[in-house]
Amino acid sequence: MPGMTSNLSGQHILLGISGGIAAYKTPVLVRRLVEAGAAVQVVMTANAHQFVTATSLQAVSGNPVRDDLWDAGAEAAMGHIELARWADQILIAPATASMIARMASGEASDLLSTLCLASPAPVSIAPAMNQQMYQHPAVQRNLASLEADGCRIIGPDSGDQACGDQGPGRMTEPEDLLTALSQQPVTGDEQGSLAGCTVTVTTGPTREAIDPVRYISNHSSGLQGLAVAEAARRAGAKVILIAGPGVADAHSDIERQDVTTAQDMYERVHSALPATDIFIGVAAVADYRPAIAQGQKIKRHRLEEPDLQLALVENPDIIASVVQSDQVKVVVGFAAETNDTLNNAREKRARKGLDAIVVNDVSDQSIGFNSANNAVTLIHEHGEIDFGTQPKTEIANQLVHHLTALFKEKIGLNN
Repeated sequence: MPGMTSNLSGQHILLGISGGIAAYKTPVLVRRLVEAGAAVQVVMTANAHQFVTATSLQAVSGNPVRDDLWDAGAEAAMGHIELARWADQILIAPATASMIARMASGEASDLLSTLCLASPAPVSIAPAMNQQMYQHPAVQRNLASLEADGCRIIGPDSGDQACGDQGPGRMTEPEDLLTALSQQPVTGDEQGSLAGCTVTVTTGPTREAIDPVRYISNHSSGLQGLAVAEAARRAGAKVILIAGPGVADAHSDIERQDVTTAQDMYERVHSALPATDIFIGVAAVADYRPAIAQGQKIKRHRLEEPDLQLALVENPDIIASVVQSDQVKVVVGFAAETNDTLNNAREKRARKGLDAIVVNDVSDQSIGFNSANNAVTLIHEHGEIDFGTQPKTEIANQLVHHLTALFKEKIGLNN
C-alpha cells in the first residue's frame, strides 16, 4: 500500500522462521522488507531448514542467517543478546503450533525462542498450520496467552491448504505482513502511552425485548470493541468495557460490565463518565425498542393476525449524550454503513460533535460482523486514515496508536 511501507525505512526487523510449509514464502517477505528500507536479520529453527534454504535467505537479506544458540563464530560477530537489542521489531513467520506453544510457555530452548524472551522489541507472530490444528483449544489457549502478554497475532488467512483442507490456518501473505509491520502497534516503546488514562469502550449488540422469548437485535459480535479494549489496556490505560450480550471474555485487568438493553448501556456509560478520559463507542446499539414488552409470549395465532403491529419508541442516543455531557476529553464513535460510507460518516461526526469516527462498510460480508477481519477509515477534524483490510486486533492497535498521537494534548499526555 503506497505510503505505508515507508514507515519501515531504517527499522531493524528480526524475522524468525519456524518449520512449516509456509516458510517457502519467506524469501519474498525478506525481499519486500529490504525494498521498504528495513534491515533484516533472519533466525531459523532447525526444522525450518526442511522448507527453505539459509543460502536463499542470506542472498535476499544481505546478512548471515542465524540458527544456533551455541555457534561460537556467530556469537563472536553478534551475540544473541546484541541481536535481541538490535531488533526494532520481531516477526515470527510462519509460526507453527510448536513454536507458538514454546513461546506461550516461556521456553528458551533454541536461539529464536531465546531472542523472543531477551528482546525488548515488540513481537508479532503469523500463525500457519492445518485448519484443524489452528482451531484446537490448546492452540487457541496459547494464542490468547501470547496476546495477553502483548504479542501481536497477524492472521491467519482462510482458504486452500497444502494438506488439501480448507479453512483458517494459512499464513498471511507477505504483502499483508509488510503492511502490518509498517503500522507500528501499541507495543514496545508505546507501551504505557495511555498510562494514567481511563478509557471506556462499549461493544456488542443490545437486545430489546418484544416478549420473554423474542427480541430486536443485530449481528454484532463485539469482536472489534473487545480488540479496542485490549489494545487500550496494553497501552497502559485503565479500561472499562461495557459489553452487550454474547461478547467473548476480556482480559482480567479490564473492568467489564455486562448489559442487555440500550437503556442498560446508557445508564452504565453515564455512571462511568466522571472517571473517563476517552470514550470509544463501538457497540451496535439498537435505535428503537418496542413501546411495550409483553409479559407473556405472543402466541402464534396472534402473530398471524393481519393487523398485528409492533409499536416502537426511540432509544437514547448514547454517543450524542456523552458529547453533550461535556465530561470526557475525547469521544470516538463507530459507524456501520451500507452505502455512501465516507460521506455518511463525515456527516455523522459533524452532527454529533465527535472528535473522531471510525467507519466500515457492513455490506461487505467478508469483513465486519462475526469476521476476524475488518476494513475501516478513521475520520477526524483534520483528515482521514484508511486502515485497509486487516485483522480486528491489528486495527485496534493502530486505532489506539493514532488516537494517542492525534489527541495527546487534549487528553493531557504532555503533562
